[in-house]
Amino acid sequence: MAENNFSIQIYVESRYKLDRKRIKQTVEHVLKQKGITGPTEVSIAIVGSRKMRTLNNTYRNIDKATNVLSFSQMEGEATVMPDSTLILGDVIVCYPVAVEDAARDNMLVDRKISELVEHGLLHLLGEHH
Repeated sequence: MAENNFSIQIYVESRYKLDRKRIKQTVEHVLKQKGITGPTEVSIAIVGSRKMRTLNNTYRNIDKATNVLSFSQMEGEATVMPDSTLILGDVIVCYPVAVEDAARDNMLVDRKISELVEHGLLHLLGEHH
């Protein structure tokens, strides 16, 4: 199964317990589903409310923590040469907000985090709602 060239960095603030393997599988599934097969890098960060609120304040002028943010490393159309790595960017998930969302939606926290990672990754791939 290690036939892809996906580099998935996962950063988790130490106090949050979650299924890293599930996050990696979610990212791999989305990339494969979108037909991405070449070398690709993406970073996933699971952070607290204070960090997410700071990011929202800094980049969106929103003074609150939201469940997910995406920061693309590309602007406009991506042009990727066959031998180069596609660097998508960062998906940041706010763990406390994900816990609240999971409770509201009556689902496991790890499932909600996977859903938010997928949502953020789709934004990095150019899909917007």
